[in-house]
Amino acid sequence: MFGFRHHRMREERLAAGFLPEWRALLADRFGFYPMLSDDERGRLEGLALGLIADKHWEAANGFELRDEIMVMISAQAAMLILDLPADSYRNVHTILVHPTTYVLQGPHSQVAGLVSDEPMPILGLADFNGPVLLAWDTVLDDARHPGTGHNVVFHEFAHKIDMLDGTADGTPPLADRAQFDHWVAVCTKAYEQVVEGRGGRSLREYGGVNPGEFFAVATESFFDDSVLLRAEHPDLYGVLRDFYRQDPATRVKPGA
Repeated sequence: MFGFRHHRMREERLAAGFLPEWRALLADRFGFYPMLSDDERGRLEGLALGLIADKHWEAANGFELRDEIMVMISAQAAMLILDLPADSYRNVHTILVHPTTYVLQGPHSQVAGLVSDEPMPILGLADFNGPVLLAWDTVLDDARHPGTGHNVVFHEFAHKIDMLDGTADGTPPLADRAQFDHWVAVCTKAYEQVVEGRGGRSLREYGGVNPGEFFAVATESFFDDSVLLRAEHPDLYGVLRDFYRQDPATRVKPGA
C-alpha cells in the first residue's frame, strides 16, 4: 500500500514538471541560478525534479517539510551533476532536514584511529550507508549568498559522489588511469598544502582533516568561489573542471 502511494506521488510530481513558482523561488533565492545558461537551467530543473520525486524526504523533530525546502536543496545538489551521469546520486536514499544546527551525540570519528564522544555541532552529514542530513537555515543562507566558498549542500553531496566507488577517500570514480594518476598527483599536492596551512583563502583548514573532507571542501570552493580557487590553485581547479565537466569561473562576471 505504502509503496503504491509513493509511486503514485512520484508519477504525479514528474507529470506536473518543474513548477513556475519553483523557478521563481530559485531566481529569487539561489544566487547561482541566474548565472546559468538557459540550457543549464533546464537541465538543473530536470535533475532537481528527479531528486524531489525519487528521494525520501524527511523533516526532523516536527519541522515542516515544504516544497521550498526540497526545491532549494535539490537545485543546489543538481549543480554538481549538471554534466555527470544522471544517476550520480543513486546512493542517496533519504534527505533529512533539520531546522538548524544539529548536535551529533555518541562516538564519532573524523580522523582514522581517533574517536570522540563529545557532542559535536554539525551543519550537515553524509552517512555512507545512510541519509544526507542538512541544516535548513544554513542551506538557505548559502544559497542566498554565494561566493563565500561555503555551501553545505555542495559539501555533503560531494561526499556522496566520492562514495560512489565504495570508499570515501577523496577520489571519485574517474574515466581512466591517466585521469586517475593526474588527479592523485594534483590533489595530493593541494591536500598537503592545506595540512601545512598553505591552502590560501580558497581552501579552508577543514579540508586537511582527511582526503574525503578535502574533496568536499575543494568542491565547495570550485562551485562557490571558483575565480579565487582558479587563481590560487589552478591545477586543482583544472582537475575538478575535467571531472565535473564544468567551468564555473566562466559564469562569474568580472567585478562580481
